[in-house]
Amino acid sequence: MTGKSATMRHLAILTLLPVSLALAGCGEGRAPSEQLRDATEKLVEEAAGQPAPSLASGPYAPRDECADLPGAADFRRDLAAAIAARDVDAMLALAAPDVKLDFGGGAGRAQLRRELEAPGGALWAELETLLSLGCAAEGQASMTMPWYFAQPIDGVDPMMGMIVTGEDVPLRMAAQERAERLCALSWEAVEVVESYVPEAPFQHVETADGVRGYIASERLRSLIDYRLIASSRDGTWSITSLVAGD
Repeated sequence: MTGKSATMRHLAILTLLPVSLALAGCGEGRAPSEQLRDATEKLVEEAAGQPAPSLASGPYAPRDECADLPGAADFRRDLAAAIAARDVDAMLALAAPDVKLDFGGGAGRAQLRRELEAPGGALWAELETLLSLGCAAEGQASMTMPWYFAQPIDGVDPMMGMIVTGEDVPLRMAAQERAERLCALSWEAVEVVESYVPEAPFQHVETADGVRGYIASERLRSLIDYRLIASSRDGTWSITSLVAGD
């Protein structure tokens, strides 16, 4: 990764702002990574002191509540740098000795090292995604990424619930890219109908308003997908939980 791209990634985590709750109209939508790239490029081009652009709109769009937490800026900067560099030792230094890694008793830095060093870099990719999904502050000593994980999402089964990750994402009448669009969704919660179908390009979902249709699988993220929780202990921030599932 070049110095410029790493700098852009570091800026992205530090410049998330609260965004509008308005729903967007019909359109083809853009992926979160595209939104981040456009927003951070615009930020770099703006003169110092100008407001940073909003990254997305929608009820569960990424937003940042953690910027003013004491010591959080340095921790998040170090976290972004470690992820960008794929620096295992730097990540371990940011993790608590008893960091929770699964719901079967898996914990600790030794296991985290094994997961970070696993072929394919799957956990690194998950961490990179988390940086784009906002940060929720819970008191002055806890932060959660993604932001939406700390929010109440009523009326959706957590095991079947999904967040639509993007703006103006089409909800289609059939599981085909050119099928008629029923409407467009922006960072909303939906529920999978019957079951999630791995490897399928589209998933059958139902909106909070009871509308059923099909959304591209690549635009859906499980409510219980990876989340990172960091805590401040004696003034020092560390990752205390990095888990997926329930």
